[in-house]
Amino acid sequence: MHRAAIGIFDSGIGGLTVATEIHRSLPHEDLIYLGDTARLPYGTKSAGTVVRYAERAVELLLRYPIKAVVIACNTASAHALEPLRASTELPVLGVIGPGARAAIAATRSKKIAVAGTEATVRSGAYQSAIHALAPDAEITATPWPLLVPLAEEGWIDHSVTRLTLETYLSPIVDSGVDTLVLGCTHYPVFKPLIRDVLTHHFDSYPLALVDSAEALTTELDGLLNERELKAPERDGRRSFFCTDAPDRFGRVGEVFFGASVEPVFAVDL
Repeated sequence: MHRAAIGIFDSGIGGLTVATEIHRSLPHEDLIYLGDTARLPYGTKSAGTVVRYAERAVELLLRYPIKAVVIACNTASAHALEPLRASTELPVLGVIGPGARAAIAATRSKKIAVAGTEATVRSGAYQSAIHALAPDAEITATPWPLLVPLAEEGWIDHSVTRLTLETYLSPIVDSGVDTLVLGCTHYPVFKPLIRDVLTHHFDSYPLALVDSAEALTTELDGLLNERELKAPERDGRRSFFCTDAPDRFGRVGEVFFGASVEPVFAVDL
């Protein structure tokens, strides 16, 4: 099993930010990535629908030899983590727990903002995870629904995206928080633009940006060590699948992954 792959899935391209960190930190591991682009976005779907989509994604990943499942989607982590853990003996990791722990480590005032999809914010998953670690934390949770389609369109540094971020960040800055959890795996690709907006539009407002990819990868590394599942030293292979528009996935996915994701194979869930 130590030669088996790590299976990663997301509602689309955004989870490649998680895959990037895993590949950077664990370069010997094989990765199989599935983006459910035909059903994007998950963030506007009901909890039951998200669970059903997540179960189908894992069913596809299980056609291949994998040793762990990573839910590289905050919405799916919020609704499907426990059902997926109950349905397979493989370890299943989500992004919300690691993100909450990273937020507590980053904040000084315990005033934390969470930005995510409507479904993630509505689920209260980040709020619950953060309060479990710091009951006195003050949390402001706000949906940023427009960023997912902007990311999927590849508009990473665009005038429309800049204006959108200025609008979304304004109430967060006004609330006086010192830490912002990017509670959607699409959002980290906007970190340079967010920092630029904070600098030039909000007079260099000091705001720590937290995404869970790094913390999740640390926990994944520990799990693989504990179970003696680390891959031998070699160049890990990467395979990419999506459920719609593989050409577009390959083009935009390179922006997220920082390297070519070709070839991308189309699959039907």
